[in-house]
Amino acid sequence: MAHRKLGRPGDQRKAMLRNQVTNLIWYGKIETTLQRAKEVSSMSEHLIALAVRECDNTVEVEKKIMNDKGQETTLKVVNDQPSRLAARRQAMRVLYEIPQPRKDKESRTEYKERTGMVKHPVVEKLFRELGPKYKARTAEKGQGGGYTRIIKIGSRRGDAAEMVILELV
Repeated sequence: MAHRKLGRPGDQRKAMLRNQVTNLIWYGKIETTLQRAKEVSSMSEHLIALAVRECDNTVEVEKKIMNDKGQETTLKVVNDQPSRLAARRQAMRVLYEIPQPRKDKESRTEYKERTGMVKHPVVEKLFRELGPKYKARTAEKGQGGGYTRIIKIGSRRGDAAEMVILELV
């Protein structure tokens, strides 16, 4: 499948598209040129379809752990099945890491407590929020795909490039 060159060398083009796909998934919408939006839309549709397929593939496991007093306790943990783990790794190849922002008047320890358990927040959002959301939408409408929308907003001043807003539906 041929991709658009977008006037950049391969390494720069790949980095730019990865950045825009990551921002689209994290923020829900981005403003870019029409040609870039078509490429980003294609890449993000593939990632969201992957998340929709694998969002429910988990298994509940009981783990036995020794506590501080030497007593054995049992914890129930939800783990990914191998297919979901492979899908998450595929998504991590494309998506960059965006650190979660600190809230107003949040101390450093509160921030670490809130974000300490989440190692890859963009991938977590993709598989925990967007995957189930679009899976329910697919079941409701009876069709898959169409997770992004391109809205034209006119030409850019300076080079007259067609600007668009790319957003998740």
